[in-house]
Amino acid sequence: MFVKKDKKTKLKPFLSLLPLFLTTSFTTSLIGYSSNTLAANKVSNLEQAYTNSIGMKFKKINAGSFFMGSCKTIGKTDKEKAADKKRQFMGLPATPAKKITCPAGTGVDSDAGNHETPQHKVRIPYSFQVGIYEVTLGQYKKFITATNKVNLLTDNFMKYNSHGDSAAVSYVSWNDTQHFIAWLNKKENSTKGGATYRLLSEAEWEYAARAGTKTRYSWGNSKNKAGNYAWFDGNAFDRGQKYAHKVGSKGANPWGLYDMHGNVWEWTQDCWNNNYSGAPTQGEAWLRGDCSLRMLRGGSWINSSRNLRAATRYFNRLGYGSNGFRLARTY
Repeated sequence: MFVKKDKKTKLKPFLSLLPLFLTTSFTTSLIGYSSNTLAANKVSNLEQAYTNSIGMKFKKINAGSFFMGSCKTIGKTDKEKAADKKRQFMGLPATPAKKITCPAGTGVDSDAGNHETPQHKVRIPYSFQVGIYEVTLGQYKKFITATNKVNLLTDNFMKYNSHGDSAAVSYVSWNDTQHFIAWLNKKENSTKGGATYRLLSEAEWEYAARAGTKTRYSWGNSKNKAGNYAWFDGNAFDRGQKYAHKVGSKGANPWGLYDMHGNVWEWTQDCWNNNYSGAPTQGEAWLRGDCSLRMLRGGSWINSSRNLRAATRYFNRLGYGSNGFRLARTY
């Protein structure tokens, strides 16, 4: 995904990837999110680790709670700024800045956007499994072969997926992920006893990405360590490596998950809402709002370290670009 960056972050062109902003005509069915999903998720008889028939490795994430989103300084309104200007003209001090209480107790994040607020507590009352790695090109090729979806092999898809089967697959639309999931569920359920694959919710994704931490990144607050854990503009795009890299080639987060920061943006199930007011608090996907737009997490090889933060969230109109995905597995 290629997002609009504010004045703090320089926008880089993505060559000829104009199809990023196009909508697709595929169905937007909610694979894996029936009305019974949460009840099914609460069954905690998942294996600690699991490898499926196409080589995808999963790890159990236990139930727990965390603070989702960022704490951001509340700027003054235009009316307040105008009043301060008059006060200063009269030799009076400006009104003091509004004090912020951050629920997580970590202080404000100067890079946070309004869409990452308000910071709020989420309790995930069930265990679930998460892919240790992003879905790879090799695994995605098995889906294309089995379903004969040769229409997915566009020139752009092949161009940006030409660095080996162990690289994270990219240039994948949200609807493509739903077709992959439907195929994998059918394939696996016939032999594996009914486990269900699906995209993570935004809350599940951030819970897994933070891995018990409260810092901007799972490794801490310093962007200077990003190169040890992530593929991003500083060690990929800016050096001419304009593609997704081999999964697991950077350091893992504290829960043993790789590439939660960088490499490819990861699709989640949630619809777009411009802040967290009214957001679910039990880990489920937010399926209200503008569902012609779906949420992406984690940043990618084209983005700055600012976009790698655990709280960073962007939307896309179901389209293509440096977009890949990671799956959850539940009963």
